[in-house]
Amino acid sequence: MIVEYVVSGLVTGAVFAIMGSGLTLSYAATGVFNFAHGALGFLSALLFYELNVAAELPAWLSALIAVVLFAPALGYALHRAMFRGLAQAGETAQIVATIGLTIALPALGLLVVDLAGLPPADATALPRGVGPHPAAGFDVLGVRLDTDQLITFAFSALAAAGLWAFMRHTPYGLRMRASVDRRRLATLRGIDADATSALAWMLGSGLAGLAGVLAVSVLGLDATAYTVLLFASATAAVFGRLRSIPWTFAAGLALGVVQNLVAGYTDFLEEVTGLRTAVPAILLFAGLVLLNRARDRVAGSAAEDALLSDYSTGLPPWRRRLPWAAGLAALLVFTFTAPEYYAGVAAQGLVLALIFCSFVVVTGIGGMVNLAQAAFASMAALTCGWAFASGLPFAVAIVLGVLAAGAVGMLVALPALRLGGRVLTLATLAVALLADQVLFQVDAFSNGTIGWSLPALGFGFADTSDPRVRVVVLLVLIGVVAWLVRNLERSASGRAILAVRSAPAAATTSGLSGPRTKIMLFVLASAIAGLGGVLFAISKGSITATDLPAFSGFVWLAVVVLQGVRRIGGAVLGGLIAVVVPELLADWDVSAHVGAILFGAGGMILAKHPDGVLTQFAELRRSRRRAEPEAEAASVAEAAPTGERAAPALFTLEGVVAGYADSTVLRGVDLTVRPGEVVALLGANGAGKSTTCAVAAGDLPVTRGRVLLDGADVTAWPAHRRARAGILLAPEGRGVFPGLTVEENLRTWLPDPAPVYERLPHLAARRTVLAGALSGGEQQLLTLAPALVRPPRVLIADEPSLGLAPLVVRQVFEVFAELRARGVALLLVEEKATEALAIADRVAFMRLGRVIWSGPRSEVDSDRLTAAYLGVS
Repeated sequence: MIVEYVVSGLVTGAVFAIMGSGLTLSYAATGVFNFAHGALGFLSALLFYELNVAAELPAWLSALIAVVLFAPALGYALHRAMFRGLAQAGETAQIVATIGLTIALPALGLLVVDLAGLPPADATALPRGVGPHPAAGFDVLGVRLDTDQLITFAFSALAAAGLWAFMRHTPYGLRMRASVDRRRLATLRGIDADATSALAWMLGSGLAGLAGVLAVSVLGLDATAYTVLLFASATAAVFGRLRSIPWTFAAGLALGVVQNLVAGYTDFLEEVTGLRTAVPAILLFAGLVLLNRARDRVAGSAAEDALLSDYSTGLPPWRRRLPWAAGLAALLVFTFTAPEYYAGVAAQGLVLALIFCSFVVVTGIGGMVNLAQAAFASMAALTCGWAFASGLPFAVAIVLGVLAAGAVGMLVALPALRLGGRVLTLATLAVALLADQVLFQVDAFSNGTIGWSLPALGFGFADTSDPRVRVVVLLVLIGVVAWLVRNLERSASGRAILAVRSAPAAATTSGLSGPRTKIMLFVLASAIAGLGGVLFAISKGSITATDLPAFSGFVWLAVVVLQGVRRIGGAVLGGLIAVVVPELLADWDVSAHVGAILFGAGGMILAKHPDGVLTQFAELRRSRRRAEPEAEAASVAEAAPTGERAAPALFTLEGVVAGYADSTVLRGVDLTVRPGEVVALLGANGAGKSTTCAVAAGDLPVTRGRVLLDGADVTAWPAHRRARAGILLAPEGRGVFPGLTVEENLRTWLPDPAPVYERLPHLAARRTVLAGALSGGEQQLLTLAPALVRPPRVLIADEPSLGLAPLVVRQVFEVFAELRARGVALLLVEEKATEALAIADRVAFMRLGRVIWSGPRSEVDSDRLTAAYLGVS
């Protein structure tokens, strides 16, 4: 018996392994966790079914088209339209945008089927699989398996082996891993990060399509089942630490076996409904808590999400409040003049808006994405119903419901909040699935399919059975929440939250407790969601375990983030839209799939506007107010000797103006470097030296001016193209990929690292060590070592001696001297003037974004050097 469970479990686990491997591949190569992976599998399965049934193509040919052609093409299209923008967005935008695709893609596929008049996708039927039909049976270890099961296992093994070999032993796999380790550095090493991301999404989508087609004979054409499959597969990916494809494959197989064993040997738990199917969710949460930690940042990387700018700065208070006052007045007028049905629609939207306010607290303020808000709302409503049915006063029952949501929020937060980012998101989703499948299925708590009845709230003169009264009550509650949120943001706790979110390490050294701050936010958000859940039940008059399913939280999050998750106004607008749009589509007799497509596709906007629609409009208004042109005075470098301009230059900056967002840093920089020459760029902190390096390497775009390489204009060239042309930047803070070994670091620039090992034997001894484990001096030598074997035409070194011991500094400058002798043009930015001047042929001083003096090293005296570093004329 146990052999039967194990063998059949391996077949189920093979599907988990394929899907999990695709997740691991796309995440390891791009840094984006694709919550829409299951939706890609569903679309491929749907296409396979229609080709096989409607077009009457052979099953093998239908599978080939769906997996090899359609799925990779879809992955590439999504990369071009969305994923490449998300790679630079914050984690919140990444998570919500891919969740939006989870909603939109299945709806789009089903809509196409309806419009084309193709055979409908019956979610209850099980289509035939890829193998022969009817399936032939074989005995494996005494267990009867059919051809579909054998094909599934064989393809999963081939996919895992092929992926592992691809990622570890091909240049493409190395480029992918380098791009996700340090995307900016990868581009500076000549790697086209956009092309590697596109290939990763194509391969990942192909694996999702393969899993979808192989599973269609078991799951049918139920889009929700494929979403559940995604999270079961995410468990395997988590046990592979989202990095190792072999471990992910093994974990997927083990998950299938464990699930089968639990189903076969836990008859004593039959009364705990849903526990057997909840095995992946239990293991997912356990794996996240036990195996993962919040990923440390690489030096120089930005915060997960940029802080929200206040685009209403400068406006008088009445001007800020006028739009919301007008909107409130319009809503009240509509409520008291429209028919009662439409007033009820408005009330329903405001109930969701109250729940959505919890997203403003946990995601908008705290920067944490919580997918368990629907579970918290349901928990509060069911607790309230149970307490009221037990004989407690209604007011006490309401308070107990809200407290229960807050308490469960704390229980989730305590083990999960140390994870951070997308890992926390997966943990909250696991909790939501456990609540749906186990806790809410306990009849004593949910009262079975009947649920609990709840009365209206009475105020003596009126009660909430009148939808107009509900609207007023909900507006008052939302106003109270808005007041609490506003005061929280302005309080000492709010400043602590801001500090923890924007600079966790700095906040910790300042004595602020990150976990305590996050737990406070998590509990507050859970309580607000619970209050919204109770009001939802009161408005409906009853509550059952299925009224607020966990997956509804997907749509909620997509809607509120699209409007603007960092403002209460976004929650209110999102709640109203979430109710009004389906009502309008129903009135206009438009397919319900259109609403899902609109809600889900809205997540794609986040790739370009992560702060949502409201912030985008506010930014446009501010741009119009500041539309007056600002003249940028481009100055010419002072006192540049005539002889220098006449000599041929290999690398030139001409009148370069550049900066970040609205801040101009470089204001007309002119600089030249000749072959075999070292130009030291000196100046005080903030003078613009590092920005000059970034512009020269193509890491920062030019607002005005030109960048020339050997007379050719390369201003428009991206960083990877400049690197391939011979412009190499050794960035400040070490130019290594910490997650790659020493040898893999060298192979990102060199086809054969053997000559480096001959020159630097101590690197050869550490060739299999991760670069992040090297000392600072070893990392800097590893950064420069490839240039000794394959000298660039131009080397730009930004603070190469930063944090190094004197002996290592001497070695680094010996490398520079050798490169100069080999004809390399060197632009050297260095705080230690003594070392820089010892090797420099020419010196340029910067001040406030301009080169104020340039000339031979022999003309640099102590007065001029002191003036440059003190930032005075």
